[in-house]
Amino acid sequence: MMTGSMTAAARRVHTSQPHVSRLIAQLEAITQFPLFDRNGSRLSPTQDGSRFFQEVEKTFIGLAGLESAAASIRSFSASRLSVAAMPRLAGGILARIVAAFKTEYPDVMVSIHSGNASAVHNWISSGFCDTGLAMLSGDSPGIQVEPVLTMSCVAVLPKGHRLTKLKKLKPADFAGEPFIAFPSATPLREKIDAVFKAAKVERQTVAEAGLGSSVCALVGAGLGVALINPLAAREEYEANGVEVRPFSPSVPVTVALLYPPYHTRTRLVSVFSRYAHQLMNEEMADLKARAPR
Repeated sequence: MMTGSMTAAARRVHTSQPHVSRLIAQLEAITQFPLFDRNGSRLSPTQDGSRFFQEVEKTFIGLAGLESAAASIRSFSASRLSVAAMPRLAGGILARIVAAFKTEYPDVMVSIHSGNASAVHNWISSGFCDTGLAMLSGDSPGIQVEPVLTMSCVAVLPKGHRLTKLKKLKPADFAGEPFIAFPSATPLREKIDAVFKAAKVERQTVAEAGLGSSVCALVGAGLGVALINPLAAREEYEANGVEVRPFSPSVPVTVALLYPPYHTRTRLVSVFSRYAHQLMNEEMADLKARAPR
C-alpha cells in the first residue's frame, strides 16, 4: 500500500518479492476479499483493501501509544516519592541516594521531609511518606524496618585534643572527660552508658543533644567529647572541625529503611530502596577503607 509495488515493499522489509506475494495471498485468504487488483507486476488497492489498510493504520497508532504508555510507566514518569529522614541524613547520604536515583529516573518528583526521630516515625507509620532512612539503636514499633547495615559508633574529639594522639580509644581514655551525650532514656544513650558502666568509668556529662550534628557542633566548639555513628561523624568532620577515632568495645547502630505498616511496596519504592542499599554499602566500604589501622 505504501510503496506501490511488491519489489519495493520487499526491499523495505528486507525480504524477497515472492515472500511478499505469498504473505498477501495468505492475508487475502484470511480476510476473504481481494486486497489488490493485479495489473502485471503493478498492484492497485481495491476499495476493500483501502478500508482494511485504514483500520490497520489505526491499530498501529494504538500500538505505538501502548509502547509510549509502557515506557512512561517503566520510567515512573510523573510519579511522586516522599522520603523521610532526620536532618543530617536528609542533607547527607539521603541527598546522594536521591541524586543517583534521579540520574536514572529524572521524571520522578522526590520530596524529602526532614525532622526529628519522632516526626520521621509518625510520617512513616501514617503513610504520609512512602519510605524513610534512619539510624536505629532499638526497636521501632508500628513500622516496617529493613536493616541495611550495622556499624559501630566512633569517638569525636575537638581538634588538638589530647586523645587525638591515640589511634583507637577505649572507655578508660574518657575517664573524667567532659562528655556530650544524647538525651536520657534514648536507646543510643542507654547503650553508651552501659558500656561505660561495665568498664567502671566515670565521665563528666556537660551537655545533651538529640542530633548528631548538634553533638558534633558542641564537640567542635571544644565543650567535650562524644560517641556517634560513623556516617554522621564523617558528615560533620569538615563542617564542625572534629577529629574521629575508632572506639572499642562496639556500640552498634543500624542504618535502616523504614516503610509504612501493612503497605505493599510499590515498584517505585522497591527501585528506590535498591539504590539506597547500593549507595549506603558503598559509603560503608569507603569508611572502612579510611579507618586507621
